[in-house]
Amino acid sequence: MSSLREIENKIQELRAQLYEIARGREFTDPEVIKASQKLDQVLNEYEKFFKRKMSEK
Repeated sequence: MSSLREIENKIQELRAQLYEIARGREFTDPEVIKASQKLDQVLNEYEKFFKRKMSEK
């Protein structure tokens, strides 16, 4: 299981990558979509992490 800090670091990394990839490209460019989907997956993991923590209380 990933720690909260690991997930947050990955989100920051993927956001920076998405920004660089999207620069000068259309939002519908396949590379932009692929990078966005990777970020979405990690954001979903982040949300699940918090839901698990809240249900433990």
